[in-house]
Parts: sequence; structure tokens; C-alpha cells
Amino acid sequence: MSISFEKAFGPAERALTYRMQRSEVLSNNIANADTPNFKARDLDFSAVLASQTKSSGTPFSLKTTNAKHIAAEGSASDVYGGELLYSTPTQPSIDQNTVDQQVEVAKYTENGIHFDAAFTRLNGAFKGLLSALRGE
Repeated sequence: MSISFEKAFGPAERALTYRMQRSEVLSNNIANADTPNFKARDLDFSAVLASQTKSSGTPFSLKTTNAKHIAAEGSASDVYGGELLYSTPTQPSIDQNTVDQQVEVAKYTENGIHFDAAFTRLNGAFKGLLSALRGE
């Protein structure tokens, strides 16, 4: 009987990869908070989710339990056509920089919390696999 590491660790590993990529983008935004004409960027989660479900072969669709539910007709990736999008500033700046440092730090902190949760999930998957191999 073979062990499928993709099934055992795949979702947690992909979550860590996404959180790492988002961390890089957000830290780049924070580092360029004072750069004139710099445009803040962020990853589009729905586009990343769509690409992950396509690569895993598992179709992802919304389940409606009532005929009155709103049908999902498209995602942000369909509208914008990519995973990395520009952030919309809440307040215009004179130098055309769209980075709001407090918002970016809050996003970075939230992303760090989600990274820790994904890492804990991956660690639990490793522990479960290890206990199964030991026969516990």
C-alpha cells in the first residue's frame, strides 16, 4: 500500500506557498511606502483557488440548497484575468503612491496568523502520518 503525499500534505503545503507569496508581495508594498508612483499589489485569492483546483483535478463549485440562491457566474480572476492585482487606495496621495502603510501592516499581520495556522495544519498532517507509520 503506497502513501500519497499529495493527498496527505497537498492542501496544507499549497496554503503555505500561497501565504509565503502573499507575504512577499505585502512586504514589498510596505518597503515601498515612501516610493513615488509605487502601486500597491496583492494576490487575488479566488484566482489562486481556481488555479489550485484546476491543477488538482478536483472541480470546485458552489452547492446551492435552495432554488433562490444566487448562482455564481464568475470569479475575480475571470474579471481581472490574473492572480496579482493592484490595490485600490482609500485616500489619494500627492506622489501617486497607493500604499497605505497601516492597511498593509494589518494585511501582513493577518497573513502571518494564517501562515501559522497552515503550518500547524501541515505539522498535524506530519504527526498523523508518523503515528500511522509507527502503528500507533
